[in-house]
Amino acid sequence: MYFLASSGLSLIYGLMDILNFAHGLFMTLGAYAGWEVASHLTSSSASPLVFALAVVASVLGGAIAAGVTEVVLIRPLYGKPVSQILVTIGLDLAVVGLLMGGFGSSALQIPVPIWLLKATHIGSVDIPNADFLALVTGVVVLVVLEWFLRRTRYGIIIRAGVENREMVRALGIDVGRAFTVVFVIGGAMAGLAGLLYSVVFSGDLISPTQGDSLLIFAFIVVVIGGLGSIRGSAVAALIVGLVQDYPTFYIGGHPGWAEIGNLSVVLLLALVLEWRPRGLFGRIA
Repeated sequence: MYFLASSGLSLIYGLMDILNFAHGLFMTLGAYAGWEVASHLTSSSASPLVFALAVVASVLGGAIAAGVTEVVLIRPLYGKPVSQILVTIGLDLAVVGLLMGGFGSSALQIPVPIWLLKATHIGSVDIPNADFLALVTGVVVLVVLEWFLRRTRYGIIIRAGVENREMVRALGIDVGRAFTVVFVIGGAMAGLAGLLYSVVFSGDLISPTQGDSLLIFAFIVVVIGGLGSIRGSAVAALIVGLVQDYPTFYIGGHPGWAEIGNLSVVLLLALVLEWRPRGLFGRIA
């Protein structure tokens, strides 16, 4: 789940040098788009087809929101990182407020298939089926992103545009359109992460602020993995998840130590920044 949340963020920064603080908003909008589809097609548990349509809606919701944001707000501010940060933060605050006004601050229930609520018995443990869904989705996203960037014409154009934008323009290629594609892909990944996060971690509930809480860990994963490295984000997501879970499992049950897992992640971030400031797989500035 942390990789799904950070993959789009890492992609946008790595190829466009934009720290997008509206990424959490794209996750939230994706989750609400999936909820709209699922709740209108069924009132109880969703069929696999309905849930698949909700997933598609979440991807489209995040992609459309990201595309509009890039064209309307980010494109006029290329080369102005401070302005980009302020605009994306302001957009997040404004739209979250609109969501609270339109849907209320209470969490909404997403209808999901019955099999997602069950668990699979492996050895001596029961593993929730939703965890398997997140795992498979994360692997598929990693493979598809790597294939897109290295094997497709648009992926090659995007990587070339990052290295030398003016040279690519001189060849008659529209770099601006390619960068919009990057933003749309990042938003699509965010929308998917928002819906699956609700299913895996939040008891099938969505709220206007859920994307912002997930965005914190997405940034930590991106920094530890190395800004702009998709593979680094995948490795860092695994490390962060384990570092967060093990202390919580063994120590977090004691009174006063419920947040020991989150503290462990922050300490890990501090150690990585001290030992390797560019992250595990990050590029040298």
